[in-house]
Amino acid sequence: MAESNQRTISITRRRDLESRLRLSRSTIYDKINPKSPRYDASFPRPIRLGGCAVGWLTHEVDEWLNRQIEAARGSSK
Repeated sequence: MAESNQRTISITRRRDLESRLRLSRSTIYDKINPKSPRYDASFPRPIRLGGCAVGWLTHEVDEWLNRQIEAARGSSK
């Protein structure tokens, strides 16, 4: 049997993302809108879950948040 290196996929919904990052809905959508002055190309892109539902891959949010922390504190590596 082949060894599996797959990561468990976890989805963060928008309201949970707002709460976790302490960002408003409009700020989150500004960060993914290239026409916005608050655009952040490194911010995780949402994935469509169907209908009007979207979510963010939790591991991508974690990685983005860690980069923000490193940038704020300076990389110790």
